[in-house]
Amino acid sequence: MQTNWILVGLLSLCSLSFSQECSRGLQENMDFPGTDITFLYSPDVEHCQQLCTQHPSCLFFTYVRAEWTKDNRHFYCYLKSTPSGQPRVQTPLIGVTSGFSLKPCNPQPRPCLPQVYQNVDFLGADYRVLFTADYEECQRVCTQDPDCQFFTFVNGVFTPEKIRFKCHLKYSWTAPRTPLVNRKAGVFSGFSHNLQITQYFTPACQSKFFAKTEITGNDLETLPAASAEHCQALCSVNPRCTYFSFVSNNFHCILKNNPNEMVIRAKEGVTSGLPVHFCQLDNSWLKVQHEGVDFQGSDIRFELMNDPFTCQRTCSADPNCQFYTYVNENFRDPVHRRRCYLKRVITMPAPPRVNKLQNVVSGFSLKNCV
Repeated sequence: MQTNWILVGLLSLCSLSFSQECSRGLQENMDFPGTDITFLYSPDVEHCQQLCTQHPSCLFFTYVRAEWTKDNRHFYCYLKSTPSGQPRVQTPLIGVTSGFSLKPCNPQPRPCLPQVYQNVDFLGADYRVLFTADYEECQRVCTQDPDCQFFTFVNGVFTPEKIRFKCHLKYSWTAPRTPLVNRKAGVFSGFSHNLQITQYFTPACQSKFFAKTEITGNDLETLPAASAEHCQALCSVNPRCTYFSFVSNNFHCILKNNPNEMVIRAKEGVTSGLPVHFCQLDNSWLKVQHEGVDFQGSDIRFELMNDPFTCQRTCSADPNCQFYTYVNENFRDPVHRRRCYLKRVITMPAPPRVNKLQNVVSGFSLKNCV
C-alpha cells in the first residue's frame, strides 16, 4: 500500500497480470515503445524476461540486444505495463526483442541461468577475487560458494597481463527487501512461509543477538526490516556484512562491515547481532504477523478477505508472493478494508551493470540448476 492511498488503479492494473494467458514467446526486432516502469541491465532476453516476471508490476518488456547500433544502450531491459496488460503500440525495430511476463505461467522462484557470455562484463558487486585456470572453474567456485550469484572471469589473453585468469565472484540480493516499513493502525503485515532465505545446510544455526545494544560505526547499508530476525537474514545473505544493528522505532536494519573489531554500547530500542554462516537459519520469524505495521509498495494485486491469517495463507500458497499487508475491517478508510495486498520484489541474480569487454567471460551460479 502507499501512504497516500491513491494507487487503487495501479493495484487493479497489477492484478491483470494474473488474468492474462501464459505467453512465453519472444518477438525479435519488435519494440513495445513507451509505458516504461524502469530499466535494468540484463545479459540476454531470457534473463530480461525473468526480471519482468519477478518485478511486481511488469507485464511486458523490450530488451536492447548486444548488436544494437543506434547508441550505447546495449543490454538494457525495459520493464513496462499498461492498464490493459497489452502494449499500446508494437513497432518493428532492428536490435531489440520484446515479450511478456511469465507470471501467469507458474514460474520458478529461483530460475536456472546456465548461459555464459563471451566478451561480456558483469560490472560491480564483487565480494571475492581469486585466480582460476578457466571460466568453467570460476563458475564451479561460484556455484559452490553460498554467497555467489554470478561471476566474471578474465581470460589468458586479456590486457593488462597481471590480471589474467582472475575470477571475480559477485552477489545480489536473494532475500526479499521490503521497500518501506511503517507503523499504521489497522493493518497486519508478514511473509510467505515458503521463502527460502539462505541455502540449506544440515546443522541448525544458533542465532546471536545483543538486546538493547548498538554496534557503532562501520555502516555498510541501511535497509527496511520488520524485525531483528529479518535484519539478521538480510545480513546473512550479504557476504560483506559482518554484523548489524536493528532500530525498532523506525525499522532500520543497519548492515555493517568491519572484520577486524566490533565496538558495542548500550542503547534502548536497538538490537544487534551476527550473521549466520554455513548452517540453516531459523525461519520461525517468517510466521510472525506484525500488527500495526505496513509493508509499503511492491504490490502484485489485492484480494478481499476476512482476516489476516487467510491473507498469510494465500501469500504462502502463491509462488509469486513473498510478503503481504492486510487491511482490517476497522481501518479508517472503508474503501481499503478487508484487502489483502500480495507483494514481491526481484530476488533472482541481477548484475548491477552489463558491458561489452573483450577477453572476459561472465555467467551465473548453477545452484538453481540441480
